[in-house]
Amino acid sequence: MRPSRREFVKWVSAGGISVSLSRLAAAANVPFAAHETLPGRGKFNPATKGAGRVDGVAKVTGAKLYASDFRANDMPGWPQTTSHAILVRANDATHVYTGMDLARLGGALQPSVIVTAADLDRIGTEVPAFYAGDLFCPLGKTPLYLGQPVALLIFEKFDAFDQARLVLRDGTFVKFGEETGPVIAADYGAYRFTRVASPSPDKPDVYSPIQAGWVSPKKVQSAALPVWSPLAKEMPADYAKAAKYGEQTRAELAANNASMLVLDREFETQSVDPMFLEPECGLAWYSGKGGNLELVLGVQSPYEAAESLAHLLAKAQAPYKPSHINAQFAHVGGGFGGRDHTPFILYVALAAICFPGKPVRLAHDRYQQFQGGIKRHPIKMRSRIGIDRNTGLIKAFAADHVLDGGGLANFSANVAVVAATGAIGIYDIPKVDVTTVAMHSRGVTAGSMRGYGTLQTMTALEVLIDEAASELQLDPIEFRRRNALKQNGRTMTGNPYIVSVRTPEILEKLEKHPIWQQRAQLRQTSGDRLVGTGVACVTKDYGSGADCSLGRVELGPDGKISIFCDHVEMGNGIGTALANRVAGHLGAIADEVSVARVDSYDMLGLVTSGDPYTMDQKTQDAASRNPHWVPSISSATSASIGAHVGTHSAAEAAGVIYRFGLWPAALELWRIPKTDPRARQSANASWQNGQLTLPGLEPLPLARLAATAHARGFVTGAVAHSFSRWAWSRARFALFGEQYLAEIDALAIRRGNGKFERINRSSVTFPPTDNNRIGTAYTSMCGTAVRVEIERATGSLRIAKAYSVFECGTALVPEVVMGQCHGGFAMGVGYALLETLPPFEGGPGNGEWNLGRYLVARGSDLPLRDLEIEMLKPQVSDEAPKGMAEVVMIPIVPALINAIHDATGHRFRALPVTASLLKGVLA
Repeated sequence: MRPSRREFVKWVSAGGISVSLSRLAAAANVPFAAHETLPGRGKFNPATKGAGRVDGVAKVTGAKLYASDFRANDMPGWPQTTSHAILVRANDATHVYTGMDLARLGGALQPSVIVTAADLDRIGTEVPAFYAGDLFCPLGKTPLYLGQPVALLIFEKFDAFDQARLVLRDGTFVKFGEETGPVIAADYGAYRFTRVASPSPDKPDVYSPIQAGWVSPKKVQSAALPVWSPLAKEMPADYAKAAKYGEQTRAELAANNASMLVLDREFETQSVDPMFLEPECGLAWYSGKGGNLELVLGVQSPYEAAESLAHLLAKAQAPYKPSHINAQFAHVGGGFGGRDHTPFILYVALAAICFPGKPVRLAHDRYQQFQGGIKRHPIKMRSRIGIDRNTGLIKAFAADHVLDGGGLANFSANVAVVAATGAIGIYDIPKVDVTTVAMHSRGVTAGSMRGYGTLQTMTALEVLIDEAASELQLDPIEFRRRNALKQNGRTMTGNPYIVSVRTPEILEKLEKHPIWQQRAQLRQTSGDRLVGTGVACVTKDYGSGADCSLGRVELGPDGKISIFCDHVEMGNGIGTALANRVAGHLGAIADEVSVARVDSYDMLGLVTSGDPYTMDQKTQDAASRNPHWVPSISSATSASIGAHVGTHSAAEAAGVIYRFGLWPAALELWRIPKTDPRARQSANASWQNGQLTLPGLEPLPLARLAATAHARGFVTGAVAHSFSRWAWSRARFALFGEQYLAEIDALAIRRGNGKFERINRSSVTFPPTDNNRIGTAYTSMCGTAVRVEIERATGSLRIAKAYSVFECGTALVPEVVMGQCHGGFAMGVGYALLETLPPFEGGPGNGEWNLGRYLVARGSDLPLRDLEIEMLKPQVSDEAPKGMAEVVMIPIVPALINAIHDATGHRFRALPVTASLLKGVLA
């Protein structure tokens, strides 16, 4: 579990290290106006296409924005020369590591410093719990996994580094001795999710996780996999009860019941690399002898990175222990989850600590990124589904998942949970039993990646659904429609979604599309070219159940707007989404949007304690009596929560400025007294062409309102914090004679040009801790239809046409949303047809993989001119934005597999389905 804020404060006080975090100032050395590509004042419309991005010009003109862009001479106050480091990794995990033979590095190519496990023992570093394991494999031990680091080589001069990395590329200088076989370690987590619905849908479930909590078997067995039986020795009572109901469901599926169609199938997915454009990179400088440690990093989780670095060095010996750590955060050149809680940052810090006085750059090349970067979990799945033959209704579903988590735990247990709770997709199934276990292996570490387990399990499900429809001789879309979960239906954990469920609308769109309508007449299963059509419809949660954001908005006397946010720009357009969402309250696009800022909210005085995922209600109630306490302060950025979470606090802060700054200024300019009924109609006013309007009154431009607000000491700035556990925190604040209620839990305001002052909440409601039993409450849907053409002789597949339809609530930046859809389509194609990494010795952990061997989707693999994407309009004008960046990838994969079956008659049960495999079944 990640450390709490209270523990963090303890490290930085008792440990004697102070920590500061900031957006990389050097990245903004050009005035923001020169970067702005959004429409100017008076032209604001968040739904208007062509609105552009606040970071667009800077990116396409090559401004220094990313961590990999920076060297020491770019950083004010740093030494001008950059040294470079190589992270050496083990390419064997079955023999004892005996050391390195660096004889091939003659003379000037020798590293200035070599850092090994023995050095870390001497220094006194302490590995954060999330990264538990040896940072470097010690001499005499078998590496825990392929790609485990064994040493850092630091070169003072670039020429030596540049030549040495080529000489050392083949990895044969890392030496091994006695064969031991792979290290055996405990699994990372095992869970069972069981639900039995009441015969009457309006009555409580007979059993469900939301009622009884999540359960795990007792780990008393010596077998590699958990023993799931409720009768196993010393099983906990809560687990035994869930397992009893689960075994009853499985018995029904195993019974010889002629009225029930039962399919029992296995499906296997592969390991893949996130393949973000910018490999991991960092720059650090330690002034030495207890001085400052400065870092430049590009990660998805800035706050966690700072916590981890403080923990790493809190007990270090002098002179290796810094007195202050300043972590500066750059833009991220793609993440897809692979930069969330990455251990790479620890090695960046160690490089600087072990070479004091010299700025050191540690940067992966693509070989190294393949060897050490976080991967997607391969999953082996066995699924059983039972359908009433007369009604075509799904009655029961059971599945067993085994995830390969690789060498370190990372997020494997979490991915296993999300994969399991997403295993029934869009469907309403009254009896469900899913077991899941994430295993340790000697493979490269797997962790967070776009789709987060549901890509794997929903692919298996949607392929199974298509087979069931075929067996029942039902139209695949009609079969899905019959079984789709309704708006108030319960998920497999027993709770309903609290957002719109638009599956019927999406299925109808798919059904009416020409790709589907023409499938019969265009289908071709003989001759040199085969043609088939496939469909899939999925849902994907967004949010983790403990998400939070920090937002700060300031309004100048001239009407200029500045926004600060703790979430990260990683290609997700968070800056533009912030600008557009705030503009909805303040009527104009911001003049400055500063992201990855975790340094601008001290006036809130936030503290936290405990784990927001596991604390009980009594603990939360007691903690919340402290007006400064929140369950969590800052969370990692993922594309699926950018719009929903990342912009929330800034939007709420802007709402405070409008309500207590611009609205009273408007009343004064309109000369409307407080006793006039119109004074209470702030929600009825609207922004048009940069002016605040109310029927029958003079339109007021923002600049005039801002000047009045500053002159009269009204609110011109606000800072807010929000927390979501499948619902937002809500608090009341005494503001100007009223109790203001908002979906935040901390607030500070600025009056006129004064300083920010914290406003203590007069009451607060945090989402109940029982919400931790929810698998998800936020979700979005997407469906895809594809037509493929396959050459019989070669197995070459061409996607002739494709159509995806999805919903995302209110799209803050429609262009970015559509860009996510196109990118998601390409990733889905790569996952279904091309990308794969062998798990062990022949895989990326050997250091020999690059894009010459790893195939990603290219333009020639995609239907560039024949891909249609439709975004459903929000159901209501003020519908909140939904996370959609993951869901748009998921249905692509099963739709392609289903189309391949339609064309070939062969059902593939493992990914990827390559041209050679197709050629084999067609020969």
